[in-house]
Amino acid sequence: MNKLALYCRPGFEKEVAAEIMDHAASLGIFGFARVQEHSGYVIFECYQPNEANRLAREVPFNQLIFARQMLVVSNLLENLDPTDGISPIVTMFEEISAQVNIRLSVELFVETADTNESKELSTFCRKFTVPLRQVLKKQGWLAHKANRKSGLFLHCFFVKPNCCYVGYSYINNHSEHFMGIPRLKFPSEAPSRSTLKLEEAILTFIPKKEEEKRLNESMTGVDLGACPGGWTYQLVKRGLFVYAVDHGKMADSLHETGRIEHCAEDGFKFQPPKRKKVDWLVCDMVEQPSRITNLIGKWLVNGWCRETIFNLKLPMKKRYQEVRQCLENLTDMLNKQNLTFEIQAKHLYHDREEITVHIVIK
Repeated sequence: MNKLALYCRPGFEKEVAAEIMDHAASLGIFGFARVQEHSGYVIFECYQPNEANRLAREVPFNQLIFARQMLVVSNLLENLDPTDGISPIVTMFEEISAQVNIRLSVELFVETADTNESKELSTFCRKFTVPLRQVLKKQGWLAHKANRKSGLFLHCFFVKPNCCYVGYSYINNHSEHFMGIPRLKFPSEAPSRSTLKLEEAILTFIPKKEEEKRLNESMTGVDLGACPGGWTYQLVKRGLFVYAVDHGKMADSLHETGRIEHCAEDGFKFQPPKRKKVDWLVCDMVEQPSRITNLIGKWLVNGWCRETIFNLKLPMKKRYQEVRQCLENLTDMLNKQNLTFEIQAKHLYHDREEITVHIVIK
């Protein structure tokens, strides 16, 4: 077991490969990435045995920007018998158990890549899950009460109906979502579908038990480039009063809440009202990532907000390099002011050619 499988948005395989190679090298682990463009996944093969397991344990999943899921996998199982594809998969799980010395598993995911070509394969995966789960339960793999702090998730990752990778992820270092994708419902009263980007960001970056403390009716937010109000909606929904900054028109439904003030100004020039504490800054403006980076840095350095979520629109080429440069620049700006902070970045499911960044000042 010397391979990692990493799921991603189709078209971002090279970014995932570059990122996992950097993380592996920092741990003294080396290998090579098998990249098939627009496949929706990358296989990273380590040169030494058992090092994929080490990566799955020691590379913090929440520090991976472009990967939706990270799991250790076997060699590809090919030409599975249509009449009994389960037996070789169970045998592989037994081999995994012997290697990692953990039999307790919390859940089973039978998955495929998030591509148009895999939609028919998704139907196969759903049907295949039921008999495979029954066999695993009968053999004791899934019979234990779920332990949400330790143990494994089992994965079958199908690339064709008769070909799959068999593997596992660590429950304390993976995405808990099937295929690494949170399933969110678009709220009919929201002004635009971009609202799902901020909702997913909040669910990703802020622990559920802390959300009410960090986003509530006693707080004030600023939304730069707010029109028509998709991101403002998420803040208002949680009780915040929001300064919505944009020359464009905001949705009437947001004005009716009495929880916004529309500021028809340039988001790059707007400053928070004097003697008014701003808790949150959000920003989804379409602009060069370096300009957005400098803008967010100015707000944090000046103490105009204490927590922020914003998007960086990526160029067509050298996307990973651009992300690294922007995050390094932000880190340098904050370190020079001796600020204590946490920073995370993720290519969310509802993002397209952009990543979402979260920073909180401690």
